Amino acid sequence: MLALASPTFQLSWTHSVEHVEWQEEWRVSGSTLTLDTARIRGSGAGMEPGDKAVLKDGWWEWPGALSVPSLVLAASGATGGGWTICTDGTCSQIGTASGAPLIIAPCSGDAIPEPAATGKTSG
Repeated sequence: MLALASPTFQLSWTHSVEHVEWQEEWRVSGSTLTLDTARIRGSGAGMEPGDKAVLKDGWWEWPGALSVPSLVLAASGATGGGWTICTDGTCSQIGTASGAPLIIAPCSGDAIPEPAATGKTSG
C-alpha cells in the first residue's frame, strides 16, 4: 500500500508498444479522482492527443475531462517500467512486477486503510 498525503499526484508510464511517455495530473475531489491534465511525447497506437491538445515543449498536452471513483492499473511486469506516481516532489515505482492490478482510490475518512492482498494503492 502507498498512502499519499497530498490531494494531487502525477501518474506516468511508457507505452508498451510505442515506447512513448505518457503523464497525467490527478487530484482527489471528495470521493473521486479528477484528471486535470494529460500529456504525451508523441502519438501512435491508441495514443492520440486529446481534444484541445496543444504542443508544449515537445509534449502534446490537453485538459482532462474525467472523474472516476478509482483507477485500476495493470501490473503485467511485461513492460519493464511499470508506473511512476509522484506527489510533492517524491516519486515511487509501482507495478513493475507481474501481479494483481493496482488500485488508486481516495481514502475514506482520516484513517489509512490496512494493507490488502489485492495490491490496493490508496491516497
